[in-house]
Amino acid sequence: MNDPDHPIPQEAFDWYDEYAHGLISRRTFLERLSGLSALGYSMGVLLPALFPDYARAEQVSFNDEDIKPSYATFASEQGHGEGRGYLVRPTTLEGKAPVVLVVHENRGLNPYIKDVARRVAKAGYIAFAPDALYPVGGYPGNDDKGRALQSQLDPPKIEQDFIAAARYLKTLPEGSGSLGAVGFCFGGYIVNMLAAVIPDELDAGVPFYGTPAAEEIRSQVRGPLMVQLAELDERVNATWPEYEETLKANGAEYVMHMYPGTNHGFHNDSTARYDEGAAELAWSRTIEFFDHHLR
Repeated sequence: MNDPDHPIPQEAFDWYDEYAHGLISRRTFLERLSGLSALGYSMGVLLPALFPDYARAEQVSFNDEDIKPSYATFASEQGHGEGRGYLVRPTTLEGKAPVVLVVHENRGLNPYIKDVARRVAKAGYIAFAPDALYPVGGYPGNDDKGRALQSQLDPPKIEQDFIAAARYLKTLPEGSGSLGAVGFCFGGYIVNMLAAVIPDELDAGVPFYGTPAAEEIRSQVRGPLMVQLAELDERVNATWPEYEETLKANGAEYVMHMYPGTNHGFHNDSTARYDEGAAELAWSRTIEFFDHHLR
């Protein structure tokens, strides 16, 4: 999606990351982008490249004969009372299968994350992708609105909702009892948080460009974890050295992969941040990691 002959300047990706994580306002973001016009970049080129186009992000159709998508609610007494998520089962399921929690970014259960859940099910796992925005009506169909809604929710209650979702997954009668989790950005943080809060229940975690759990609970992380990082993601990468020191001190089982030349969000195939080669390698490693630890 990024024209190799006229690549989007790295500053634009950096500014989008700041905007997407609430570090700068939309007005500031757009003002900075407009400053690139002197370099020949129009807003008509920049905005479609930076903002998601979810029509491009579907790799597994909801009509795929190998999967059966549905929705399920779960109790979350310490969170918002009740949660809801996208539950995808393999149709070829024979006996019990491991379960995998799929955790979205900081904007709710958008089409990209639903597609990731279908990819997980296509690989033979029972996938469940909760929507943190369910208490306020669910993902609104727009990432900016979703981001604003999620920022208004109580973070500790959101965390409790995902803990409850993980435990709900382990109770599924068709589940084998083995639990994995994969998350992106905010979802990567949630995977790291789960590894600290429920280390005896999470059997394998894959955080994509996610920050660590709170410092006071990191000592509880034992893994196994597969940490996926983007080389150009300075904000998240700055947290890695200290986190790695903690993992080593804990004797935790972990591996980290750094993907050269990639931006935060490189796995998201709906924007110009997408790096097909890195995304496919990271995903194949993710499934292999789950195969090794969950089956």
